[in-house]
This record gives sequence, C-alpha cells and structure tokens, in this order.
Amino acid sequence: MEVTATKLPEVLLLTPKRFGDSRGFFSESWNRRSFERAGIHVDFVQDNHSLSQKAGTLRGLHYQAPPHAQGKLVRCGRGRLFDVAVDFRRGSARFGQWVGVELSFENGRQLWIPPGFLHGFVTREDDTEVIYKCTDYYAPEADGAIRWDSLGIDWGVLDPVLSDKDAAAPAWGTVQSPFELEGAA
Repeated sequence: MEVTATKLPEVLLLTPKRFGDSRGFFSESWNRRSFERAGIHVDFVQDNHSLSQKAGTLRGLHYQAPPHAQGKLVRCGRGRLFDVAVDFRRGSARFGQWVGVELSFENGRQLWIPPGFLHGFVTREDDTEVIYKCTDYYAPEADGAIRWDSLGIDWGVLDPVLSDKDAAAPAWGTVQSPFELEGAA
C-alpha cells in the first residue's frame, strides 16, 4: 500500500495495490498490519455505504463530537467524488485548513481522516457510491455539521444537491469546536 501525507499531515492518502488480469482486479483495502506500519493504529467498528444518485450531491461538513469522535477511512466504490477533510482541533496550527482529493473507482485511492477533522464530499458523477469505515459507532447526540460554503473550499459546484440538515448547518466560526489538539491545553 502506498501512503502519502497531505498538506494536513494527519490526513493520509492511501493507495492499495491492485492485482489485475482478464477477469478484473483484486485489492486489499484494509489490513491492520499495513495500517500499523503506516502509523495508523485504529479499531474500526462500523462500515457505512452511501449512494448519491446525482452528480453535484454534497454531503458535509460533518463531525461526531467526543466521546464518540470518529476516524474514517473513505473510498469510492463506484463513480467519482471530491473528498474533503478540515482540521477542527482547537490549538492546532492548521485549525480551519482543509485538504481535498479526488477518490474514484478508477484510481482506487482512500483517505484516512482521523478524529478531530470535519469530513465532506461532493460527487462528480451520477450514481456515486462512497464506502467508509469508522472508528466509533454512530451517536446521534454527538452528530454535528458546519456549513459547506463557509470555509472557502472550492467544491467545483455552485448549487449542490444538499440535505435539509446540511443546508441549515451553522457557518464556520459560529460553532465552538468540541475537539482540542492533544497536548494543547
């Protein structure tokens, strides 16, 4: 597995090897030993799978507050998307900075987004499927969102398809982050 740091060093771009022949390919999308060698020591407890029927569907920016903070390993099962992580940890020198990468079925890349980061994506093709592993269970009482257009992220769409929740999310700067950088107290 190829591991590449992004401009937010805790957020990693992972590209599993694909072994192909005339039938298709085989790829190992997660392996505890490989991840631990890359410095990612996590226990995944839940897998999520979403389908967005229309290109330009934007989901995010979401987080789950402590004590139910989630790390996510995100990949594209079908189609293509622009995946975004935002540093939401008070005390971080990169607080409010974001990174975005294209994930697609074709490129097979995955994005590791640790707890303390906002996550969102916009689909680039119809019928895009997103599959992601989480380090904690969904906890509705800890669920939170920040408005998608309040951070200056270039999503590549002007009028995205949004859920009511995402359309009504509060803007960046109006929400006190529940995350604090370790050792920044």
